[in-house]
Amino acid sequence: MTAIFALGAFIAAIVLWNVVFKRNIAEAMFVGFVAAAGFAGADFFPVLWKGFLSGIQNEVVFAALAFVIVGEILTKAGIIQRIVDILSSMLGRLRGGSIYAATVGSGVFGAVAHNGAATAATVGAITIPWIKRSNASGETAAVVLGGNSGVGAVFPFSGAFFLLLAAPTVTGVVSAQTMALTAFIAALWMVVVRLVSAFFLIRKQKVGAMDPEDVKPLRVTFLLGWTSLLVLAAVALPILATSGTFVTDRVGEDAFDAVPVLVWLPVAMLLPGLIVGRKQLPRTGRAWWDMFGKISPKLGIVAVTMISAFSASDVISKLGLSKQMTPLLAMLNGVPAIVVAIIVGIIIIIVAGPLSTTATLAAVGSVAFAALTAAGIPAPLAFAALLIWAASESASPPGAAPLYVAAGIAGVDPVKTFFPVIMYYLIPTFLLGVLIAVGVLWIP
Repeated sequence: MTAIFALGAFIAAIVLWNVVFKRNIAEAMFVGFVAAAGFAGADFFPVLWKGFLSGIQNEVVFAALAFVIVGEILTKAGIIQRIVDILSSMLGRLRGGSIYAATVGSGVFGAVAHNGAATAATVGAITIPWIKRSNASGETAAVVLGGNSGVGAVFPFSGAFFLLLAAPTVTGVVSAQTMALTAFIAALWMVVVRLVSAFFLIRKQKVGAMDPEDVKPLRVTFLLGWTSLLVLAAVALPILATSGTFVTDRVGEDAFDAVPVLVWLPVAMLLPGLIVGRKQLPRTGRAWWDMFGKISPKLGIVAVTMISAFSASDVISKLGLSKQMTPLLAMLNGVPAIVVAIIVGIIIIIVAGPLSTTATLAAVGSVAFAALTAAGIPAPLAFAALLIWAASESASPPGAAPLYVAAGIAGVDPVKTFFPVIMYYLIPTFLLGVLIAVGVLWIP
């Protein structure tokens, strides 16, 4: 039972350090890694060192850091602003068009930035004034931006995506390359559900069309921003280039193994982003240095979090977690998958209330994944469902930081947003995860 106790210590250390001591998730993950290695006894230092080497050598760590940098550069380049302008031109004249634009815009920004608070702040600064000028209350505007901001955690390649891959029970079962499309489709389902929520919210609150002054002609916004769409389209290139059929049919298996998609994806997004957004990017070496200086704290947190996660996963796996959990998971035999999915989903959403998405998955993602797969739920579906449930933290008051950010921009009391955000966003998120887990909604 050593590995199970090590997993328990890993979870307890994260919760204690992050929730009780109010320290960041990077510190919590490192403390959890050391705590798990402590169960190696006399082999503590060799196990700790080997786990650390495993963590720093993982290509996923590079990818996580690369996507942080790319996301910051694309945001600085104004890519998202141009796309939101296009969305407003397309949807603004519809009833509730400002809310639809905010919903899709949050998904687009989240797919790049993967940060709930940043999504609420950036997209909210643009769309909350528009929503309020569409005969909607400030509370409604805050609910929309707060409820939508969590979707970025589901899109690949977010920190939550990488962190779940590093869970001891997930590593070796699925890979980043195979889960990329799965997570992307799950995120699209999440956007669709939020559009449905927007439909009912618009009618309940009698939201009108956007103010004509806020809606520029589509030919103007498209002419100014169509190149920004190329950045999103560029994501398809490395996926096609590194797909097994495409590569192996032309240049053989060795080429397929030599070109990891996680290396090429950030490059594919960055190059067109640098070209399209060159006028808004720094012009001097000093300016670039200053920009990276502002990014470096976030990079440090991501680096320590990812390395600690994969290091801890290696330690716990080598202590025999898989073998030791087998008899415990056998107890789920015969329990309907939908019952297990409902129970696990409720637990994840409760945990996600006070914790962030990444902290939630770090704490209970490993056990939850094992419970779902033991109940017969395919690994890809379990992976997608866990991402969705954990991403509910943005709509799970009273600990939903993005909701407070949106309420601050809207100038309203956050408490007045709690009930509607639960009804329109939290409950639908829970149900979406259940439907995906049991195979009702298609996920590759």
